[in-house]
Amino acid sequence: MVRGKLEVLLISAKGLDDSDFFNRMDPYVILTWRSNEQKSTVAKGAGGEPEWNETFAFKVYSSADNSPQLSLKIMDSDTFSADDIVGEASIPLEAVLLEGSLPPTVHRIVKDEEYRGEIKIALTFTPAEENEEEESYGGWNQSA
Repeated sequence: MVRGKLEVLLISAKGLDDSDFFNRMDPYVILTWRSNEQKSTVAKGAGGEPEWNETFAFKVYSSADNSPQLSLKIMDSDTFSADDIVGEASIPLEAVLLEGSLPPTVHRIVKDEEYRGEIKIALTFTPAEENEEEESYGGWNQSA
């Protein structure tokens, strides 16, 4: 059983396909760990080279035998229509759960199985203390 806190430092993206015709794209990222979803701020007018430098925290409570992944979905915020999907990435978490931290790393963004740019994130995992109360994870049982 793995328990603790996963911190995700969302740094930047580059090479994104700017899908807006009249203005520069306004990208943001939806980060998903199991059923817990968090959203970055919108990088207004950043186009295909946004920078966020934002940190997100997720409580981790899962069986060690599954293959945990963090999902990232880059979106383009649109005012007068539905937001567009720019691309997605799935980040395996086995290494950070074992090592405790991973330095800023670039991951490929894909959409329809095609390369759509890169996103840079850093990961840190802090295990829960052995004596930490089980209740602190109440409602967060994220086992698959």
